[in-house]
Amino acid sequence: MDSLDDWPGSRLSDEELDVAYNVRRKAGPELFDRYMARYRAMSEAAVEGLPGHPGIVYDEASGERLDVWGTGEGLRPVFVFLHGGYWMALSRDVSSFMARMLYEQGVATVVPDYTLAPKASLEEIVRQVRATVAWVHRHGREHGLDPERIVVGGSSAGGHLTGMTMVGGWQEPLGLPADVVKAAMPFSGLFDIRPITRVYVNEAVRLDLARAAALSPALLPAPYRCPAVIAVAEDDGEGFLTQSRLFHPRWDAGDLMVVPGRDHFDVVLDLADPDSAVGRALVGLVRAV
Repeated sequence: MDSLDDWPGSRLSDEELDVAYNVRRKAGPELFDRYMARYRAMSEAAVEGLPGHPGIVYDEASGERLDVWGTGEGLRPVFVFLHGGYWMALSRDVSSFMARMLYEQGVATVVPDYTLAPKASLEEIVRQVRATVAWVHRHGREHGLDPERIVVGGSSAGGHLTGMTMVGGWQEPLGLPADVVKAAMPFSGLFDIRPITRVYVNEAVRLDLARAAALSPALLPAPYRCPAVIAVAEDDGEGFLTQSRLFHPRWDAGDLMVVPGRDHFDVVLDLADPDSAVGRALVGLVRAV
C-alpha cells in the first residue's frame, strides 16, 4: 500500500480538489437536473412491459430491495448495475436505463438499492452491495439468472462499489467462489477514495484516511482479477480521469476506455444503445464469460 498520506491529489488545495471531484458543480444546476430527468425517463421507458421481478428484498439485515429485469427462457447472464450519487443520492428507480438493450441481447439486469449515507456508513454500503452479488449467486436461478455469469458495473460511486466487488477477501466468508464476479465495468469510478476525505462528500460519508484506504479497491488485494473495462468520459471531472488512469495499470486484466464526447453524467447512459462504444463493450464482456 502507498503511505497513508500519499494519494492522488494529496498536494492539491481543498479548492483544487473540489474542482477535480465536484462534477455536479462542473455541470451546473440546470444541466444536472436535465440529466437526472433523463435517468428517470430512460429507466421508466426501458422497463415498461419488460419481464422481470421488481422489489425483491435481497438483504434481510437492511431490508433493501433490488429489481430483476429482462428475464426470458432459461437462465440468462446478468449485469448487476450499482448506481452512483456519491453514496448519498439516487436509487434503483432511475438506474435501469440499460435493461431493455440488454434484454434484447439476451442479458438480464439487476439493479439494487443500498442504504444511503449518512444513514449508512460506507462499510455498510459495501456490505449491502456484496450481499446483492451473494443473492444473485444463491437465488438467481429462481428468477431466471445464471449464477455462473455475473457481471458487475456501476457509475461514479457505483464504480467504486463495483471495484469493491472485484477485489478479494470478501467472497469466502459469504460462501462464494473467488471468481463469483466474472467481469466488471466501472464507469467514472473512485478507486482510491482518500481524496474524498477533503471534499464536500465527506460531510456525509465521514471518512478518515485509514478508513478510506481500507475501502479503496486500488489498495486492496485481488488474487483473482476478472476481465474488466474501466470506462471514463473524456470530459469527466479531472479527479475521475486520474482515478481511472491510475487504476487501469494496477488492474492488469482490464482495458481503459476514455469515451469521447461524453461527460460524467451521460457516459453511462450510452449503455442504453447497443451500437455505442460502451454498449458494445458491455455486451462483449457478458458474452465472453
